[in-house]
Amino acid sequence: MEIDELRKFCLSLPYTTEDVKWGKDLCFCVGGKMYCVTGLETLAPRQFSFKCTPERFAELIEIDGIIPAPYVARYHWVAIQRPDALSAEVLKQLIGESYQMVFDKLPPKIRRGFR
Repeated sequence: MEIDELRKFCLSLPYTTEDVKWGKDLCFCVGGKMYCVTGLETLAPRQFSFKCTPERFAELIEIDGIIPAPYVARYHWVAIQRPDALSAEVLKQLIGESYQMVFDKLPPKIRRGFR
């Protein structure tokens, strides 16, 4: 999945915002909380990270091209190092699940503000 396709998909999810953090990472957030991150550096191979359930985390890191995400693996984030590690449809499903997990954990006051 290329960055344009990733960006288009993430921005199609309700209430998603994007922001550049740490000077080089494009972060997709809902309610100010990140659910997907990708690097903006053009020299490095394109990789991105997202949150998943503990069970899914254990399954995904067994796949070649997917590793525990640096710094946030303890929160069950994975890093997709090879875009062809999973199909675009599966990646979209997983990112959608990440979005939903983050959205569901938002404080009720913030969620009510979206209505």
